[in-house]
Amino acid sequence: MATSKSDLLQGTLDMLILQVAALGPLHGYAIAQRLQQISKDILQVQQGSLYPALHRLEARGWLKAEWKTTETGRDAKFYGLTRGGRRQLESERAAWERLTQAIALVLRTAE
Repeated sequence: MATSKSDLLQGTLDMLILQVAALGPLHGYAIAQRLQQISKDILQVQQGSLYPALHRLEARGWLKAEWKTTETGRDAKFYGLTRGGRRQLESERAAWERLTQAIALVLRTAE
């Protein structure tokens, strides 16, 4: 999946990518940087995990990709959220909330 200072649950990387793409179109490297920045350097997604996830999300119709020139003058694919991607993100966020609440209940009860 993704290598990070903190292991991600399977499927979590897709949700995080969709969340970052919801902020506006970004190229792959910028998505990885944004995840690292927002997580205060806890999440560090390697290219070997990021690009297969981007391609998978694009193939599912949740991301759209468009070639553009970066701020450094290089051509790169910029990924943005589709309408279906927005619905998927909302679904995954709701599932994540249910999961984290259930885990919190177990941890509080186990004390």
